[in-house]
Amino acid sequence: MIQTAVILAAGLGSRLKHHTTDMPKGFLEIGGQTLIDRSMGCLKDHGIRRFIIGTGYLSHFYDRLASTGSEVVTRKNPIFDRTSSFYTLANLVDLIHEDFLLLESDLLYEPRALAHLCAINGEDVILASGRTDSGDEVYIETDDRGNLVHMSKDRGQLQSVAGELVGISRITADTVHRVVDLIRSTPSEMEKIDYETALTRYSAIKPIRVDVIPDLIWTEIDTEDHLNRANTQIYPKIIQSNNESIKEDLMQPPVKRNILLNPGPATTTDKVKYAQVVPDICPREKEFCNVMETVAKDLVRVV
Repeated sequence: MIQTAVILAAGLGSRLKHHTTDMPKGFLEIGGQTLIDRSMGCLKDHGIRRFIIGTGYLSHFYDRLASTGSEVVTRKNPIFDRTSSFYTLANLVDLIHEDFLLLESDLLYEPRALAHLCAINGEDVILASGRTDSGDEVYIETDDRGNLVHMSKDRGQLQSVAGELVGISRITADTVHRVVDLIRSTPSEMEKIDYETALTRYSAIKPIRVDVIPDLIWTEIDTEDHLNRANTQIYPKIIQSNNESIKEDLMQPPVKRNILLNPGPATTTDKVKYAQVVPDICPREKEFCNVMETVAKDLVRVV
């Protein structure tokens, strides 16, 4: 079970002009909620309990989040204004000791992106979508096994396009440390390279899978056009999709309920029963041990 998210939030957001004069991109509001609050809420709903945020521009906004609870750790990229996303990630690597979800802070997305990645065990997976026509796409090329070959904003550099980079990936702790070591071997690139290119370089050493969800609803917010698109197109679609999911849940047939008189509680609601319909976890594997450890710690904290 994955419990850590690493969020890259150092960028200046200069293409958003006056919208980011007084706040970083992650604090833009869509539907009355900031991007970072919405994303962290979705992550918590999918079992994430620890957040590592790489900050830079107006870092004190994120530091306030860290001050509200021990589950949030922030670290500022000291040269954020002249480095790319990889440097921010490398600046966090000593804080990363377990597999994690890697996200960008300027994303608006539907929760099934997280559900898909959280259902995977022990693999590196980059999430891709179908065609978005967003105007700032990063295209992904894969081999015949679905593994990463190349990423670029220029389609002409690719032999074929499997999907578009969403900005949400599942990365193992071992991989992130090896990627950082790989790029550190050429110090001149450390400040220039983005994390997508770094992962592509590493994929030549160890395959990184690309999973495509063709109809995923999402957008990054890098420009004013993106912001308008998020408000007028993407957010309404996400709300509609969530409402349809709720309707489907309500239409689930009721489960026969026996009244159990033995000590309990033993009788559960339909909502609890349907929540149990998840992939099985072997009690001898690491994932089950992580669940047990979390429950034990949380019980002590409650008591």
